[in-house]
Amino acid sequence: MTGSDFKADLQTYLQDARDVLLWKLEGLSEYDIRRPLTPTGTNLLGLVKHLAGAEAWYFGATFGRPFAGTALWITGDAEPNADLWARADETREETVGLYRRACAHADETIGALPLDAVGRLPGDRPKEITLHRVLTHMVAETQRHAGHADIVRELVDGATGQRANGANMAPGDAAAWAGHRDRVERAAAAAGRLGRDPGRAGQT
Repeated sequence: MTGSDFKADLQTYLQDARDVLLWKLEGLSEYDIRRPLTPTGTNLLGLVKHLAGAEAWYFGATFGRPFAGTALWITGDAEPNADLWARADETREETVGLYRRACAHADETIGALPLDAVGRLPGDRPKEITLHRVLTHMVAETQRHAGHADIVRELVDGATGQRANGANMAPGDAAAWAGHRDRVERAAAAAGRLGRDPGRAGQT
């Protein structure tokens, strides 16, 4: 019978998501890692900056181990969305380095405490939370933003997959994927013509 190490499992999935996020910046220009590619401004370096703050907040301040490498953008007097984009004077090296240090600090917290250790989320009304809950949250949070990075990177230069070599993607060259996309588009258009939209229910 195989034993379980819940902390190790959670940390493995967290680290995997961290690695995916960072490789999405590899090989891109300063402009491409910063440019907004959704109406709400989602961009690759901003995702890294946001998660640096999250790692510092959840694994640092929450457990009385403040991380000295950054202000916590999600608290205090920071301007709205300051954690979601990088100014021109904030270099790639600084932001990525900050994220790596915040993650290393987080790993020290994870290693030092049991899963049932209780921390207090900072704020006007501090909330108690266990390390287990924080780890689970950060796995979900980082995987979610790694998914955002997947889409943004594909929009930038077509690169896909969980690894730089395209791993975790179904096989197919550019022509095959173009054919797949066309097939999906035709199905969507056909469904639209059938009037399946909820907003059109009851209309004639």
